[in-house]
Formats: sequence, C-alpha cells, structure tokens
Amino acid sequence: MPRDGATMQRSEAEHVLRAAAAIAQEQSFVVVGSQALLFLMPHAPDALLVSRELDLYPALHPEKSDLIDGAIGALSSFDTTFGYHADGVGPETAVMPGDWMQRASLHYVGDLTVICPELHDLALSKCVAAREKDALFVRELIQRSLIAVATLRERAAMLDADKYPHLAAWIDRRALEAKAPFP
Repeated sequence: MPRDGATMQRSEAEHVLRAAAAIAQEQSFVVVGSQALLFLMPHAPDALLVSRELDLYPALHPEKSDLIDGAIGALSSFDTTFGYHADGVGPETAVMPGDWMQRASLHYVGDLTVICPELHDLALSKCVAAREKDALFVRELIQRSLIAVATLRERAAMLDADKYPHLAAWIDRRALEAKAPFP
C-alpha cells in the first residue's frame, strides 16, 4: 500500500533492487541519487530520504536501465501498487569526478551487490544537477556536518570548469544558506 509523503525505507530500496535484478538478470547495481544514503548511512535523517525513487543502473550492463525503468519505473503498476519505484538511469546521470569509483563502497542485499558513491561525490552530483530539491539535499548534508564544504570544493575542482562554470558559486551559496563556516 503506497505511503504518501513518507520517506523511503531500506526494505523498500531492497525490494526495488530485487525487482530490478529479476528484470535485468543482473546481480550488481550502481545506486546514485539521494536514496543511496539508505546504504551509506543506515540511520540517515528522514529529511534526506524524501524521494520515493531509487536511481540505479546495472553496473556491468547499464543499457538494461531502460528495461528496469519500463517495468518498475514511475507510473508503472509497481509504483502504483507500492508507492515507490526505480528510476533506471545511466553512468552519465550523476556527474562525479572520474575517480569516484575508487572511493565508492560496496553493500550487499542477499546475493546482490550495491555500489554507492562516497557521500561527497554523491553530493557533488547533486550540485551539478542544481535543482531546488538538490539544493535542499546538499544544504541539509552541510547543516548536519555530514559533508565538508572544503572537500566538496576539492571534488568540484576535479570537474571540467568550462562545462560547469557556476558550480563553485552554487556550492558556496548552499554553504552560506546552511550557515557553514568557510575554511
């Protein structure tokens, strides 16, 4: 039964992963987006878990994301039935430094492997997307001292500045809004 306005629970994310594995016939997934916190931080604050979708792609065959999106994505019968869904994305969806996988962590759901970006890399991808919901997410991470603004800036400097000319200012704005001290 869908739970309107509720945060996603770890058990729901695991349900989405098992369904995605059955659809794609894959055992390893990269999870990006805010719900990666369900694996990175077992007791993440509810304010950071407001999305009802799990952004993922099969690690070895990202092209299978379309199958997942079509079967258990937004507005699917899965979504209507459970009130949460998968968002089949690709490696290009979350913009992170080229070496992000060196900092990624592995998590296990039965025989499934879940690969999650390190929290600063995840936050940086939200900074690049620069939507209002991303601003709220990053600001909350900063306010709760879950990420360091200096580290976020270092990771941002690893991206192509010409491609993301306003990134540093966007990060600084979130830090100011969070009343975070500048280094």
